[in-house]
Amino acid sequence: MNSKTDERQLNLFGGGIKWPWSGWFADRSAPGMQLYDRKLLFAVLSLIGFGFVMVMSASMPEAQSLTGNPFYFVERHAGYLAGCVVIAAVVLQVDMQRWQQLSPLMLLVVGLMLVAVLLVGTSVNGATRWLSLGPIRIQVAEVAKFAFSVYMAGYLVRRHQEVRENAKGFYKPIAVFAVYAVLILMQPDLGTVVVLFVVTVGLLFLAGARLLDFFALILAGTMAFVLLVLLEPYRMRRVTSFLDPWQDPFGSGYQLTQSLMAYGRGDWLGQGLGNSIQKLEYLPEAHTDFIFAIIGEELGFVGIIAVLAVLLFVSLRALRLGHQCLAMERPFEGYLAYAIGIWICFQTVVNVGASIGMLPTKGLTLPFISYGGSSLWVMTAAAMVLLRIDYERRLSLIQAVQGRMK
Repeated sequence: MNSKTDERQLNLFGGGIKWPWSGWFADRSAPGMQLYDRKLLFAVLSLIGFGFVMVMSASMPEAQSLTGNPFYFVERHAGYLAGCVVIAAVVLQVDMQRWQQLSPLMLLVVGLMLVAVLLVGTSVNGATRWLSLGPIRIQVAEVAKFAFSVYMAGYLVRRHQEVRENAKGFYKPIAVFAVYAVLILMQPDLGTVVVLFVVTVGLLFLAGARLLDFFALILAGTMAFVLLVLLEPYRMRRVTSFLDPWQDPFGSGYQLTQSLMAYGRGDWLGQGLGNSIQKLEYLPEAHTDFIFAIIGEELGFVGIIAVLAVLLFVSLRALRLGHQCLAMERPFEGYLAYAIGIWICFQTVVNVGASIGMLPTKGLTLPFISYGGSSLWVMTAAAMVLLRIDYERRLSLIQAVQGRMK
């Protein structure tokens, strides 16, 4: 390889632009060289910033009604954003080898936290999902998504051949998933269990598991989901109400009918930022689970397509990064990037699908946008892990090129 070709390859990751956080990702052997995915970082920051604006718009009427302070949720969300900065600064400094080493310990610690939630957790609206640590209240199920993704990536590296060749290697992580699922269902939180199941199935498929085991798992998961719905009357009501919410528009179908009204008012260009009527305490959870309906009402079809496009970009970027890492024989990073991409994509589909009546309500937040500290913090950590994976991948490429140039 000649020097001009080497220089062109280096420029793919360099560029002449200097950002305030350039030092976090700079290659010390090549001052000023950028080693991070600027487009991914900009997309994540855009979603978080947009989320802050929409939480401000959607939450003020309810905050005024509940507390007398219209900025109550906005102030709390600003505090969560400050926590995001701290989390980002910490996660970006942790190399991927350390995550791989700590994956079993993370799984154990989060499992104990899930048990602690059932014993000493805080209940809200009949669900015990939060663990109070001083002034901070954490929804442990959100942390479980991240910890389980890291564990699955590490397991597939350690047992890759076993997963591909026999049932024992395939069903070991399923047993771990089952333990997590039982603990989370006791809160109860079926939505998180479904997300974990989809991530597990997706990673096992990408790892090359045998089709017989794979289809058996999907069949068992589907049957378990149906059974869980049938056993709990409130879940059954959710399923039947989403099929025909107008049958009981002031009872079980109330939330969905109000959400559909919001979309209907939005039309193509929306009513304008801040001009939603449904957020005036007509639509419950307007700033959390159903914030996408408020986006549709205020910004219209064009606005929701723009938001979905950015979320799709982040998901596809993660999946592409996973493919690149596997091609470079960096399997842990590859599988973890795959897991995060599947997680963000599927959670977005479930949240949006529930708000437009395509799926039953699951209580899952819209990634990076909905109000809620735990979800926002965990999603920020996941996005920063993606940036760290890409940083290490680019650094290894550049070091390889520099080694050939010497």
